[in-house]
Amino acid sequence: MAEAKRTLGSSIEWICDNIKNEFKQALGGAPNSQFVIDPDGKIINASSWSNPTGLRETLAGLVGEVSPPTTVEELGLKQLPPPRLAATGVMVRPQMPGPMRAIVVKPQPSLSPYYVKLRAEIGSGFMQDGLGWMYIGFHLDPLLGVHWNNLAPPLQFRIKTPAGLCVASSQGKAPVLKEEADADPREFLLGLEWDSKILSRTEFADAELILEVDYYACHNDGWCRPFQQRYHIQLMPDRNGGSVRSRGRPGGGGFRNR
Repeated sequence: MAEAKRTLGSSIEWICDNIKNEFKQALGGAPNSQFVIDPDGKIINASSWSNPTGLRETLAGLVGEVSPPTTVEELGLKQLPPPRLAATGVMVRPQMPGPMRAIVVKPQPSLSPYYVKLRAEIGSGFMQDGLGWMYIGFHLDPLLGVHWNNLAPPLQFRIKTPAGLCVASSQGKAPVLKEEADADPREFLLGLEWDSKILSRTEFADAELILEVDYYACHNDGWCRPFQQRYHIQLMPDRNGGSVRSRGRPGGGGFRNR
């Protein structure tokens, strides 16, 4: 919340959803919806897609016209990028084999913060064909002020699959870079196969892959520590996964609508 106010230069009050996006889902789960809620908590107006012109008309109908109306330029918002912690654009990004969609990722309890966030996706045709690709990307959390120290051992992971699911590589390791430090994600494309004769469609919805990851997170305060954390992955669409922009371009890969 504080970081959002800092980067947007906003002085208005904010309401922040919880980590599970339960408020968003209760209001329909649309990625860019818009609601006007009165002080008693009653929804006065709802739109499935944000519309500034329609919002102004709704507010004018509720409290009257304002003259002259405030423009965006008059707000004096100064959008600041996240602090640059280390070099970016040094890691070769994988090219996606086709349309991908986010799947459910469940971080397991950990005594340490998840300095690295996992994003997982599968090819859009996997559910029909039982054969395709799975993308896993380990992204540094920009709010936690860490980077990769490439003088330390590189990130590595291990995946355990239930019977009926098979990945082409059950373990992997990030490449070693010449750059001493960077902030690029560590990304992998893994072949994935599903045998519906062993794992039925009914059982598939609850099946989970178990991923363990080892990595070093290094902070600008001077510390560099090893971490081991675990995720459970379900091959079901993540309603909060959003979409990805600029992937495959150095420095790209931001998430939208998450």
